[in-house]
Amino acid sequence: MIYTEISHNKQKTALLITFFLVLIIALGWVFSQYFQSPVLLPVAVGFSVFMSLGSYFYSDKIVLAMSRAKEINRTDDPELFRSVENLAIAAGLPTPKIYLIDDTAPNAFATGRDPKHAVVCITTGLRSKLTKPELEGVMAHELSHVGNYDIRLTTIIVVLVGVVTLLSDWMLRATFFGGRRRSNDNGGQIGAIMMIAGLVLAILSPIAATLIQLAISRKREYLADASGALLTRYPEGLASALKKIATDQEPLEAANKATAHLYIVNPFKSGLSGRQAMSGLARLFDTHPPIQERIKRLEQMNIGG
Repeated sequence: MIYTEISHNKQKTALLITFFLVLIIALGWVFSQYFQSPVLLPVAVGFSVFMSLGSYFYSDKIVLAMSRAKEINRTDDPELFRSVENLAIAAGLPTPKIYLIDDTAPNAFATGRDPKHAVVCITTGLRSKLTKPELEGVMAHELSHVGNYDIRLTTIIVVLVGVVTLLSDWMLRATFFGGRRRSNDNGGQIGAIMMIAGLVLAILSPIAATLIQLAISRKREYLADASGALLTRYPEGLASALKKIATDQEPLEAANKATAHLYIVNPFKSGLSGRQAMSGLARLFDTHPPIQERIKRLEQMNIGG
C-alpha cells in the first residue's frame, strides 16, 4: 500500500510539473498572439522551465524562508531530537533536519524533495503544549509525509501555484491597462477572441491550480494520520494532539495561503469546527479534511500487538 502511494506520488509530481509547464506556456502563447509579440512565447517557455527546476531543487528552502523557520541542533532540544531520530529509524528513513518557528500557535509540517533532503518543522507552541506521546504522534505523521514522498509533491505546489497566480495577475493587468490600445489598432474579431481567451485562461488558471493544491493536501492528511499511527503503534497520541491543536484558536502568523496546506492542521484556525456544517462547495476550498473526522478515524483504529 505504502509503496503504491510512493509510486503514485512520484508520478503525480511529474504530471504536476508537466501541467504547470503547459499552463504557463499556454498563457505565454495566448498573450503573445494578443499583444502581437512573438518573444513572449519563448520567454514563457524559458520561465516555466526555470521555475519548474527551481521548485524541484529549492522549494523547501523557499517554504522555510517564507515560514521564518530556523534550524535547531541536538543540543538545543535533545529530547525532541531523540524522538525524531527513533521514529525515523523505525520508519527506515534518514533522520531529517529539525526547524523551529517561533510562534505560540501549535502546528507542524514537513518539507523537502525526498527523504535524504527532508525537514520537519514545528512551532514553539506545539513543542510546549504537547505531551511526549502527543508530540511523537505528530512527528510520526510528518515522517509519514516524508516516507510517502508527500513532501516533494506538496512543497513544489507552493512555488508553482504562486508562479501561476502571479503570472495570471500580471497578464490580467497587462490586458486591462496595456492591451486595449493594441486591440483597437488591430480591430477585427481575432483580437477580441484572443482577449477573451486570455482573460478566461488568466482567471481560471490560479483557481485550477488552487483546487489541485487543496485536493492533494486533503487526501494526503488521512494517509499520513494512518501511517503515523501505525509507526507509533499508538493512534491515541496523534488523536489527542489533534484535539489539543484544534481547541487552540490562535492563528499561525508565519503561515499564508500558499503554505497553509503543508501544516498538520489549518494554520488559520478560523473554521476548524464551523466549516463542518458548510456546503460541499465551500469544503472544496478547505486546505484540510475535517479534523473531527480525522480524530474519529484514529480513535477507531485497532492496532494489535
